[in-house]
Amino acid sequence: MDVSRIRVLRGPNLWSRHTAIEAIVSCGDSERAISDIAGFETRLRARFPQIGFLQPAGRTGDVSMAHALEVAALGLQAQAGCPVTFSRTVPTTEIGVYQVIVEYSEEAVGRLAFELAQQLCLAASANQSFDLLSALTSLRELDEDVRLGPSTGSIVQAALQRGIPYRRLTDGSMVQFGWGSKQHRIQAAETDATSAIAESIAQDKELTKMLLHAAGVPVPYGRVVSTAEDAWAAAEEIGSAVVVKPRDGNQGKGVGVNINTKQQVMAAFEVASHICSEIIVERYMPGHDYRLLVIGGNLIAAARRDPPQVIGDGVHTIRQLVDQVNSDPLRGDGHATALTKIRFDSIAVATLEKQSYHAESVPAHGVRIVLRNNANLSTGGSATDVTDDVHPELAARAIAAAQMVGLDICGVDVVCNSVHKPMEEQEGGIVEVNAAPGLRMHLNPSYGKGRAVGKAIVSTMFAEGDDGRIPVVAVAGTNGKTTTVRLIAHLLACRGLRVGMTNSDGVYVAGERIDTGDCSGPRSARNILFHPDVDAAVFETARGGVLREGLGFDRCQVAVVTNIGMGDHLGLSYISTVEDLAVVKRVVVENVAPTGFAVLNAADPMVAKMAASCTGAVIFFAIDQHLPIMAAHRAQGQRVVFLDGGDIVAIEGKKEQRIALSSVPLTRNGAISFQTENAMASLAAGWALGLPWETLRSGLASFVNDAATAPGRFNVFDYRGATLIADYGHNPDAILALVKAVDAMPAVRRSVVISGAGDRRDIDIRHQTEILGDAFDDVVLYQDQCQRGRPDGEVLGLLREGLKNARRTRHTEEINGEFLAIDTALARLAPGDLCLILIDQVEEALEHIAKRIKEA
Repeated sequence: MDVSRIRVLRGPNLWSRHTAIEAIVSCGDSERAISDIAGFETRLRARFPQIGFLQPAGRTGDVSMAHALEVAALGLQAQAGCPVTFSRTVPTTEIGVYQVIVEYSEEAVGRLAFELAQQLCLAASANQSFDLLSALTSLRELDEDVRLGPSTGSIVQAALQRGIPYRRLTDGSMVQFGWGSKQHRIQAAETDATSAIAESIAQDKELTKMLLHAAGVPVPYGRVVSTAEDAWAAAEEIGSAVVVKPRDGNQGKGVGVNINTKQQVMAAFEVASHICSEIIVERYMPGHDYRLLVIGGNLIAAARRDPPQVIGDGVHTIRQLVDQVNSDPLRGDGHATALTKIRFDSIAVATLEKQSYHAESVPAHGVRIVLRNNANLSTGGSATDVTDDVHPELAARAIAAAQMVGLDICGVDVVCNSVHKPMEEQEGGIVEVNAAPGLRMHLNPSYGKGRAVGKAIVSTMFAEGDDGRIPVVAVAGTNGKTTTVRLIAHLLACRGLRVGMTNSDGVYVAGERIDTGDCSGPRSARNILFHPDVDAAVFETARGGVLREGLGFDRCQVAVVTNIGMGDHLGLSYISTVEDLAVVKRVVVENVAPTGFAVLNAADPMVAKMAASCTGAVIFFAIDQHLPIMAAHRAQGQRVVFLDGGDIVAIEGKKEQRIALSSVPLTRNGAISFQTENAMASLAAGWALGLPWETLRSGLASFVNDAATAPGRFNVFDYRGATLIADYGHNPDAILALVKAVDAMPAVRRSVVISGAGDRRDIDIRHQTEILGDAFDDVVLYQDQCQRGRPDGEVLGLLREGLKNARRTRHTEEINGEFLAIDTALARLAPGDLCLILIDQVEEALEHIAKRIKEA
């Protein structure tokens, strides 16, 4: 078994809406049916008893080694605790070669699971050992390392429940919610509305106390010290038990609590000085330690925090009791679990000594042994939810503290005997205010019910009913995608929106190109959705990007499929037929929002069938209104767009809108049928987006199809009285459409300049010149800059073969180089002639043509 290619599908894809690993797996003759490998399945199950069924119910045929790999990769993740359920194995057109698809929740974990599954299958095949426990442990540890922590994860889950899209920006806890101009970002429990100044204040515990005191909020008396002697002097000034802590610290690090003697103060100073050079000594407030969580000016949750502790049983030592507590699966080493393991370190030992215990002491049954004087969860403490018990005045004090510091999300640490009373009645006070507070104690308290703190944080970023989405239009098809994308973007811009657009020419924001090249894939789409100045997005969605990585978004408001026709790029990536290609193009339709629309070409049977896969509504468009599917859709009161005489007509029920073709320059008065279809598709998309009809009319009227607006898309020039047309047509369907268009244009003599893309099938390259040979008098063949894997001369040879039976062509030339071919054709032109130039290097070729026109 050989795994030759692995792709990571990070968005909705050909197989499902799940993120997944896709691998090409080649199986030898004996591996195509594991039943032919004596004892293989028995050995496989012996090494991984939880592997599950290799042959799902209802599936017949041989179970290959590739199927075993699929089930193992999914099962290993599931046993490691990953929430994955989807997998599939599909035979390719090559005998013994399979596509194996396995869902993942974390990419790194999915990759590792695939590697381990391969090792498992090979071990079972060769009757070698496989360490299942080690494999699952490595998967669990990696998953814990890379997945979002509980605080950030709770916010993400709350956003998903509201349909708000998210994207993880780093390997840490920085996450973007929403798209474009509606986005917000968080890092753990901080949002993009969290003030850096407020965070700085919260880190400075002395400054925080000063501000809270000024606001009338009770705080413990104390001051900053810089030496151990000064720390003891401050403790004497206070005259009671003190707390010694770093001025800038977190998670209870370096904090000494309820200290009385000089020796204790000096020792606590030494510990705290390793965290910060400035130390605070303040009055110790007796009572319980409470954390009050304030979000958006409201008290959302409250918890009593208890220090890490064990209860004696008269049998086990304190160290053994700690080990027993730490064996709880809810306790981990970091923040990924509900609780953290109790640290048995020097601080714990010192705390025991104050109670006259040591690590090997055996406390009596029922005796409570405290391992630390602070109650932070990060050091092994526990939490009890008390949200419903907080006195309104105490809650008001916590809210005032958060507002005084300026934090939108704030953890307020209160020490008092009870939250049932105001602080002043029990000599309680606020000892700290925390930015980016941990949420674990409120999400999964040790006792009591969890609180929806993630939901509260999301509500501060997005108002009720706001899903953080901007309008997204995805355009797929064989031909016409780029022009349709540009026209839809133009219509949105006419509405005053800042439009992000990706296509095969580049990436554009508000009309400015910010990236060049073929940008019709998911990465460019994601870049647009990251951009804060984008109010709406229109994406050309090519098959290559869908196959390589899936979509760059979870769903779109509008999906447009222009056509499938005879297809393009067939024979690549196991897409061998137009039916296969239609399945790829259909992905955008399958991921239309329930409130969105699919805009489908009713004249193309492959496209029309996609309506059944749309979860939203459908708008059909076609030049011929009498197509049965158009008539049926219209009769049902659904939306249709068609041609009636000289008008584009849009109808829904009894509502009708008409736009004259004479007012749509793109169509040249309806003479160019494929541009008319592009205009109808774009109009339907604008209609689906809810754009006003006056905007749609003015937008269609103001869209100019020149080399600047739509480069390489039927750009027309005048050259010494001859007509030049430059187009990027590069497949038989495009050639047929272009021939039909130029047939409607008068010409004395017709010539064409053409090359062929080497990554097309031989039959497709030949077919292009078979079409052109019946429509043009002169044909100039050229070899372009990149043969895409073909040896020199091979593409020209195929083009030449296509002209063998030409019924019209009488003059043929073969040129090496695109620009020289253009010059050769121009030299033969006379007034009244027409020349179609099928350009390859779009911008450079258009620049060359413009230069020749200027010189003429």
